[in-house]
Amino acid sequence: MLLDRIEKPNDIKNFSEDELPQLADEIREFLIDKVSVTGGHLASNLGVVELTMAMHLEFSLPEDKIIWDVGHQSYTHKLLTGRREGFDSLREFGGMSGFPKRKESSCDAFDTGHSSTSISAGLGLARGRDLLGEHHYVISVIGDGSMTGGMAFEALNNAAQMKTNFIIVLNDNNMSIEHNVGGLSKYLSGIRTADVYTDIKEGISSKLERVPGGDFIIDTLRRTKNGIKQLLIPGMFFEDLGITYLGPVDGHNITELTEVFEDAKKVRGAVLVHVRTIKGKGYSPAEENPVKFHGVGPFDKMTGELYKNGDLNYSEVFGRAMTVIGKENPRVAAITAAMPDGTGLRMFADRFPNRFFDVGIAEQHCVTFAAGLAASGLIPVVAVYSSFLQRAYDQILHDVCIQKMHVVFAIDRAGLVGKDGETHQGLFDLSYLSIIPEMTVMAPKNKWELIDMLQFAVDFDGPVALRYPRGKAYDGFGEIRNPVEYGKGEYLFEEEGIVLIAVGSMVKWADKVRHRLKDLGYSCSLINARFIKPVDEDLIREAAKCHKLLVTMEENVLAGGFGQRIEHMVLEERLDVDVMTVSLPDEYIEQGDFKSLKHEINLDEDTISAEIITRFIGE
Repeated sequence: MLLDRIEKPNDIKNFSEDELPQLADEIREFLIDKVSVTGGHLASNLGVVELTMAMHLEFSLPEDKIIWDVGHQSYTHKLLTGRREGFDSLREFGGMSGFPKRKESSCDAFDTGHSSTSISAGLGLARGRDLLGEHHYVISVIGDGSMTGGMAFEALNNAAQMKTNFIIVLNDNNMSIEHNVGGLSKYLSGIRTADVYTDIKEGISSKLERVPGGDFIIDTLRRTKNGIKQLLIPGMFFEDLGITYLGPVDGHNITELTEVFEDAKKVRGAVLVHVRTIKGKGYSPAEENPVKFHGVGPFDKMTGELYKNGDLNYSEVFGRAMTVIGKENPRVAAITAAMPDGTGLRMFADRFPNRFFDVGIAEQHCVTFAAGLAASGLIPVVAVYSSFLQRAYDQILHDVCIQKMHVVFAIDRAGLVGKDGETHQGLFDLSYLSIIPEMTVMAPKNKWELIDMLQFAVDFDGPVALRYPRGKAYDGFGEIRNPVEYGKGEYLFEEEGIVLIAVGSMVKWADKVRHRLKDLGYSCSLINARFIKPVDEDLIREAAKCHKLLVTMEENVLAGGFGQRIEHMVLEERLDVDVMTVSLPDEYIEQGDFKSLKHEINLDEDTISAEIITRFIGE
């Protein structure tokens, strides 16, 4: 296999031009084989195989710096920099990350995981290069979906001031995770299909082909800053900003790509290379359904069918509940930042298209837009992943909470998310939301309570956040479905001695801990906190009277979390009870399966039970 000859960075430069198409085929086959077993981001990686190869042919790593926006399309880059063996442990605990990681390779110039950052980071690297008197190339790769994020436009505006070379590669596949929306998508579509340009270019080319030396003229025109397009389509958006535009180029033609990169190297200033690609290229199930194969679990590579049980996950439960509520209440609207399927809102979108808004990858705009809807009298529900909501913190505080706007935040992927790693773990939302005045924060113990809390949030008057985890929706304690009352928790088991007070997803694990303690002869109560803000202080005071040890359990960092709020209350009121906090550590948590991660951070039931017993006996 040709792929066997790739052992270290820049080995691809030893391949002949005739060998490159076969190498591309082998890379795709390798990625399909590996991701079908481990899961991962498939469609996005299949779409950039030739683009990545061309960059590695034209640039020298690690001297030159490639910055990948989001980074879920960096698998070929990892292969070409000698990390083939790492794919057997892709996204596993202690294994190779699914995203670029500087600690993993000197060829990874910048850690990424969230959208719309690569131009800003690349601009910083380019400015630093110039100040240090260095002369390497800096290349920022960004998708057209990521270009819907405002940060990308801020960076473009700043990049226009560059006086030395800085290359921006716009990977245009008309997709982010979902199909793109908005004006930029329409603009790029116009560039892709500009009939005037296409017709005139083909007409000129056909005439020149009949003239002696015409092939040389055609080649010169094409190589001179994509000259024909520059002449026939003046005033383009990027050019008007002051950024040289080259393209569009076929992103699956290595020859065209290497030639346009040669042109881009010559530009003194910021240059944008517009590359058209097909998401999922080379694997028909992924080409036909790129959304399904964006981030995918293990699957049958022959059929493309996922290995999945029939259980509903929390996103699906939320989506179904939203559809029911939307039918009953015509003032309810749903908003997503480019993830109608990932957040479970596809059903709502299909049923109520006029009340569904996909704003693109633009969380800041998403939140303030929701505040505007609320000001108009609607009840907006913003469905967003926990780690992505962090990007809109100022908007939550200033545009929603100061004005006491009735905006519902449905916060998906709260807590550990597993194999996507540090950039996607939802570790901080309880902390960063709970400190905001006027914000109410809830977490359901199971799928039934998610439905009930969503209805409560819609009926509530003010900002309210509802956070729930990734994965299968827990259906334990289905027989206990008490009405949701503002600021009130509930006893699930009431005894004496030890009391576990669990938040949301930790109720399931607290029940396991309780059973372990009971088996060892310890009396143990279990409380479902329900509300993180406001805390049910009356319930805490009551629990303190009949228990020696109060144990808080949450899937959030310790700092500013639920446990610290309880500790503060107990100290301030001098309640006669010892408090033990069980939480995530105040650090970034890498990728891995849930079982491995919980064991590593001492959040498994064996470790928790042992620590509780030690603390309880010590009393």
